[in-house]
Parts: sequence; structure tokens; C-alpha cells
Amino acid sequence: MHNPAPLPRLILASSSTYRKELLSRLQLPFEAISPDIDETPAAGESPEATALRLARQKGEAIAKTNPNSLIIGSDQVATLDGEQIGKPGTHDNALKQLIRMRGRRVTFHTALCLLNNRNPGEPFIQIENVQTFVTFRDLPNAELDAYLRIEQPYDCAGSAKNEGLGIAILEKIESTDPTALTGLPMIALTGMLRKAGMPFFGIDNTTHA
Repeated sequence: MHNPAPLPRLILASSSTYRKELLSRLQLPFEAISPDIDETPAAGESPEATALRLARQKGEAIAKTNPNSLIIGSDQVATLDGEQIGKPGTHDNALKQLIRMRGRRVTFHTALCLLNNRNPGEPFIQIENVQTFVTFRDLPNAELDAYLRIEQPYDCAGSAKNEGLGIAILEKIESTDPTALTGLPMIALTGMLRKAGMPFFGIDNTTHA
């Protein structure tokens, strides 16, 4: 028998219920702390650059007051024709988004950052952008409106919850990391955590004995 490896302190720099649910699938203890940052895109910044910058800034904001931790930051930006599509916030904005996107292929940039500050003065940062391409069904206004009134996905970029009823208005999802669209790329994250020495299944995966 082996002794379970000690678990590093793990922090999710987010208040998102979707990201919390995804991270909980790993059955690792973690804390969720909401970072206080300005998420406004910078002038002339590409959607990918915005997502990567914000994911890193979220991790760095939490790292300032939480030493000796592994901190996860993530951000998502949806784009159509090169223009960023944010969270709609209201029913009318969401309907406008879905009408614009119907029958179209939308790119979702989900940036992930893992900040390891367990060595004082030597923080190690892993960062990656995972792209997901989503094709929306060409549906009539009445059906899009009905969907929104049922699920009310007004806090989701793209105005649809793929993990819920929103899957019915999607035609195709193309991604190498299936949870990226929901907000946290779990395949990329588990790879980063392994590199940072997080033991899975109670086993230290930094060795292969």
C-alpha cells in the first residue's frame, strides 16, 4: 500500500457556478474566491488576447493574498466575424445575439491559467487558450425566444447553455476539450495540475515508479 500524497492548496479564482461544478468533478478539495478585476477588453485587443489576459489577471489577483497555492484562472470570449460577444445580461440582448448567430459558426476562446506560487519569489504560470467552434441551428425567432424564457441563460456568453436545454439550438460543437465551452477546459487543466505536482487518485504522479 502507498501513503496518499499531500494535496496542495487549490483555489479557483472565480464565482462561476459552472466552473465550480466542473472542478468538483476531480474530487479534489478546493476553495472558490472571486477576483476583483476590470474585465473590459483593451482597445485593439484580439478576442484570444483578451481571454488570456483576463485568465492570468484573475489568478494573479488571488495570488496576492493567497501564498503557497495552486490558483486557477479562466475566462471566455465568444466571437463572430471577429467581434466579441459578451454576456447578454437581459432577455432582449440575448435574443439579439441568438438571431445574429443562427445558422452561423461562432468561435469561443476559453483561456486557462494555472499559477503556482508555492515557491516564494518563483511563481510558475501555465497558460493556454482552448478554441471551441459552435454552429447554431437556423431557428425562427419564436423558438429562440421560447428557449430564452425557459432557461434564461443571460449570464452566458453566446446566450445558450450547452450543458442544459441550450443544446437543442446547437447544430455542432467542435473542440478538443469538451468542457471548454462550459467555461473550464478540464483536459487542459488536469494536464497543468499534473505538471504542478497535484496527485490524482491519492498517487504522486510526478514519479512513475
